[in-house]
Amino acid sequence: MPKRSAHTSWTGGLQDGSGHVTLVSSGVGEYDVSFPKRAAEKAEGTTSPEELIAAAHSSCYAMQLSALIAGAGATPKSLEVDATVSLEPDPAGGFQISNIALVVRGTVEGLDEAGFKKVADDAKAQCPVSKALTGTTITLDAGLA
Repeated sequence: MPKRSAHTSWTGGLQDGSGHVTLVSSGVGEYDVSFPKRAAEKAEGTTSPEELIAAAHSSCYAMQLSALIAGAGATPKSLEVDATVSLEPDPAGGFQISNIALVVRGTVEGLDEAGFKKVADDAKAQCPVSKALTGTTITLDAGLA
């Protein structure tokens, strides 16, 4: 199986420094990162580890769910997946990713609401990114569109 990589160049300290994340494997972009903007409500043109995790989780989950829908004998027509990753102070010090909220709405032929929710929940457990994030609370709100 392939490996994927990214690279970060950082200059300065935590509060006054900044960096650039480059998606090396795909070559699709370089993105600015900054701790003050990471910890702020508005990103102001920068990304963050949490946003990159959200992108990874939402796309991985959509792929896993589409596979399980097909495996259940149904046809996935469209899936809209949002992932929200929360960064909060860690009681032990520093910060932690406290939870991830997945929301999915699907248009599916061959599954009723209960069947969709079942495969959606199974996909949450089987998604490789969900597995990598074991130890973080991951919630799911699933429903047909």
